[in-house]
Amino acid sequence: MFPQRLDSPLAYDIAKAMVDGFNRHYRLFRTESARAKHRFETADWHGQQRAQRERIEFYDLRVRECFTRLEREFKAGALPMDVWQQIKLHYIGLLVDHYQPELAETFFNSVTTRILHRTHFHNDFIFVRPAVSTEYIENPERTARPTYHAYYPTRENMREVFKQLVNDFDLRRPFEDLDRDTGYVLQAMKRRLGDAKLRTNFQFQVLSGLFFRNKGAYVVGKIINGFTEIPFALPILHNRHGKLVIDAALFGEDDLLMLFSFARAYFMVDMEIPSAWVQFLRSLMPRKQRTEIYNALGLAKQGKTLFYRDFLQHLRYSTDRFRIAPGIKGMVMLVFDLPSFPFVFKLIKDYFPPQKETTREQIKAKYLLVKQHDRVGRMADTLEYREVAFPRERFEDDLIEEIRKFAPSQLEISDRDGDGHLEVIIKHLYIERRMIPLNIYLQEAFDAGPGDPHARAQIERVVIEYGNAIKDLVAANIFPGDMLWKNFGVTRNGKVVFYDYDEIEYITDCNFRRVPEPRNEEEEMSGEVWYTVGPHDVFPETFGPFLLGNPQVRAVFLEHHADLLDASFWQAHKERIAQGHVYDVFPYDQKKRFNPTDGETDLS
Repeated sequence: MFPQRLDSPLAYDIAKAMVDGFNRHYRLFRTESARAKHRFETADWHGQQRAQRERIEFYDLRVRECFTRLEREFKAGALPMDVWQQIKLHYIGLLVDHYQPELAETFFNSVTTRILHRTHFHNDFIFVRPAVSTEYIENPERTARPTYHAYYPTRENMREVFKQLVNDFDLRRPFEDLDRDTGYVLQAMKRRLGDAKLRTNFQFQVLSGLFFRNKGAYVVGKIINGFTEIPFALPILHNRHGKLVIDAALFGEDDLLMLFSFARAYFMVDMEIPSAWVQFLRSLMPRKQRTEIYNALGLAKQGKTLFYRDFLQHLRYSTDRFRIAPGIKGMVMLVFDLPSFPFVFKLIKDYFPPQKETTREQIKAKYLLVKQHDRVGRMADTLEYREVAFPRERFEDDLIEEIRKFAPSQLEISDRDGDGHLEVIIKHLYIERRMIPLNIYLQEAFDAGPGDPHARAQIERVVIEYGNAIKDLVAANIFPGDMLWKNFGVTRNGKVVFYDYDEIEYITDCNFRRVPEPRNEEEEMSGEVWYTVGPHDVFPETFGPFLLGNPQVRAVFLEHHADLLDASFWQAHKERIAQGHVYDVFPYDQKKRFNPTDGETDLS
């Protein structure tokens, strides 16, 4: 029961200190995001990658700072629970006119759960549900930048209005030929609209800030015509002469889902009212959950909060049970799922087979590397949680025994909160979007038989995608390590994505070698490796026997990706990356590009 009176002299001061801690965090977050524009204008690609990586750490640093202050100034951990109830009420009051209340509530949760032991904090002390609405938040100041701008062109002034739309972003680097690029975009738009009559409300609504990631900047908005709304995005790149070009025109939800994929790095974009940006983006991509949109905008902690709320809601309205995930079991990770929920849960085992020379901390470091790295649409993002409680009755007994056998240190079964119901508490786990394992996807095609034309097309498409995925990873300076089919998955839109990170390495840390010629007949006939192999040595020509046992798979792979079996391919790209080159990897179909000679299309 919350107190009816606020009588603690410390409660308001602590709440104000926590709001101040959050405001400092978001101010630094916005500042770093805004600097992305200058880095793009000056082609500081390494600085852009570094900033994207470092910004991820901002949140935990500010939570730690706030925790330290509260302990030092207020001895917060020793305060009675009724004071913490008052702190939360004061905090809610301080958020009434705040521009990022949902983020501030998550910050409060992060600080509070760090101070209070898990057995002491309950739902009364944290924001399990949002307390402050994010609807219709606006900055009333006349000088404030709005969330989006609206433009109202006619057929006669369409070109001029569109050029104004682009120029309003005030990029401090000249376009090679904005008039030409505008023509390309309007032609593409005309093809999309067809012969549709321009209605009274015809307009462009465009988010007021550019989205920056890697070497690109993106205009994001929608065309409104009558009852029709068409999402669009315009990638702006540097061409080989250092001038700006609009590289493509992307239309429709599917194109934007690719751009905002969970397998890509987070955008940098300066937002005063993030909930308004998320609401606008959801109008473009209604199939994309708010969790994933917050993640894509670099607000991963808010994404985690929303994911957990969605998960609890799903548990309430479902009855199926957690089980061992289907597929080949991993040597390092134990994976389970809930069939009705589109995610998998992964925990690190307590011990590994002898061939896996690794530790728990090394594996966690690999997952952190992926979180901070450019995932180029080919590595699944993960949500990391600690001390997660699940209802015991929702777990199959076989799964409990599997965890007891392989990861007993990560398992607790108890009634921690004293409500009379046993819980399965997992000490540390990762959560990933569920995909169809590539080996299962291929096996389904094999089972259909070689005479099935759909199966043949499925094999060809996915084997080409698999090779493209590896080449995109190479462009991002990532060697996947274990390249077996089972370590890749197929997404709902047919993309092949890598998701097993315990053996990944930087390309620049690997030594790509050819298998030496045998020096005598004994070595030639030997079934064992007779040459020396260093800890970072990789022999690409040896990939074939493990990957290409099926004749149809082998034929497709050799036709499109035989270079992946040649050490010189890897050596050449390692050398170029080591020299500081940053590859272009495009989050859209190459066929959509207006001028494919600008930039590099792929690594083949």
